[in-house]
Parts: sequence; C-alpha cells; structure tokens
Amino acid sequence: MVVLRREIGDVLRDTRQRQGRTLREVSSAARVSLGYLSEVERGQKEASSELLGSICEALDVPLSLVLREVSDRVAVAEGFQIPDTIPADFVAGLLARGGDRTAARRDVAQPDLAPVG
Repeated sequence: MVVLRREIGDVLRDTRQRQGRTLREVSSAARVSLGYLSEVERGQKEASSELLGSICEALDVPLSLVLREVSDRVAVAEGFQIPDTIPADFVAGLLARGGDRTAARRDVAQPDLAPVG
C-alpha cells in the first residue's frame, strides 16, 4: 500500500539533497523545527498544506512540481505508466486562455493512465 506521507517526504528529501542543502538550512528558511521537518521527510508526520507550501518556498520549488512528482510515484506504485510530457492540447488550451488555469482544467480532458504490463 502506498502511504502518501512517505512519498511526499521522499520527494522533499530528494529535492533538498539534490540542492546540497541541510535539514537545518531548510527548516530555518521554512520556519519549522528541524525535528518536525525530519519527521516529515521520513514520512512519520503528515504535513499540512501550509507547511508543505512553506517547505516548497524554502526549497524554491513550486508546490505543484512536488505534488506532480508525488503523483507520478504513486501512479507507478499502482502499476500505471506516466506520460513524460504535459499533453499538447492541455498546453494549447492554457496558452489560448492567457494562462487561465481554471478554464483550461474545465475544457481539457485529463490524459488516460494506462496500466503497465
């Protein structure tokens, strides 16, 4: 079974480590205790959306990218293939509306995920 808090923690830790940053640096920038950030990264604590936003801001990474990576990992664990690009019709719809994401989401069907194997 996929545990969402573990996947979120893994993505946050991987992002921090790729940046060569310490827990102390990120916890200070995110204004969260070092111990709590460590527990979030290890999947032991559920992070609120506000806390996730603060951590992402401290990592200088959009929350949407973190959530997309988490979503991709969950889909793979569930046995689905993930498209490696954003569907062209989604981008075209978004650009045609001048970046109005809400309208683009209403008008563009989500891509079908295909089972692996």
